[in-house]
Amino acid sequence: MSTIFSTCAIPNPAPKAQPAAGAAPASAGQNRQVLVRLLGRVDYESAWELQEQLLAETLALKTRNRLAAESGEPSVATLNHLLLCEHPPVYTLGKSGKPEHLLLDDAGLAAYGATFHRINRGGDITFHGPGQLVGYPIFDLDNFFTDIHRYLRLLEEAVILTLADYGVRAGRIAGLTGVWLDFEEGASNPRKICALGVKCSRWVTMHGFALNVNTDLSYFGHIVPCGITDKAVTSLQHELGHVVPLIEVQERLMPHFAALFASDLISVSS
Repeated sequence: MSTIFSTCAIPNPAPKAQPAAGAAPASAGQNRQVLVRLLGRVDYESAWELQEQLLAETLALKTRNRLAAESGEPSVATLNHLLLCEHPPVYTLGKSGKPEHLLLDDAGLAAYGATFHRINRGGDITFHGPGQLVGYPIFDLDNFFTDIHRYLRLLEEAVILTLADYGVRAGRIAGLTGVWLDFEEGASNPRKICALGVKCSRWVTMHGFALNVNTDLSYFGHIVPCGITDKAVTSLQHELGHVVPLIEVQERLMPHFAALFASDLISVSS
């Protein structure tokens, strides 16, 4: 059975709540190594196909391990993967999204050099494009903790800590997932800098987060982002007033990611 989680409306702690703790030390049978693939700029379909392949391999191994346990045979540790990339311009619509939240027809998409895909995460429509750091963790949460809300909060926390490295104060808005600036209750200009959307099958995750670093924000003007009409979208470049190397943000993110998930990140060939 698969579980689909919205990119926009997963309950999260109120803004004043303490951030979720990291993973506890690994117990017997848990594999905390994360194989990291730096894919660079890759078309959305290829990244999606790779996610599906890694998900299928992990689920197949979990099935074999269950059968082995029933027959008293040893199991084999499942793997965890983190794909980091950016995409050419693309709009994606989750299963619960509304097609009318895409404000471009086929001719409009072609004019802006963008593509459109209906995908198997939850939530509404979002944009991926150059200058955006996209992360796809394919994690077997049996290796960490079986709590999807905690998992999402840790993804958010990794981004929050990375933004803090640049002097940007970010946080959460109660009732909305993702990472926000001007996030305090009553703030005049709340704006999203990172969107999240995941799918989880038998505690194996796919899809992930999209952090706007140097993203062309005009593309968000052609959608109703996540179906939210009363909040803005921003980027690190917009907030700092200068371009930030995407690879630098990537390198700052990974140590926070490793610490929060109590994991070892291992680079592998893309």
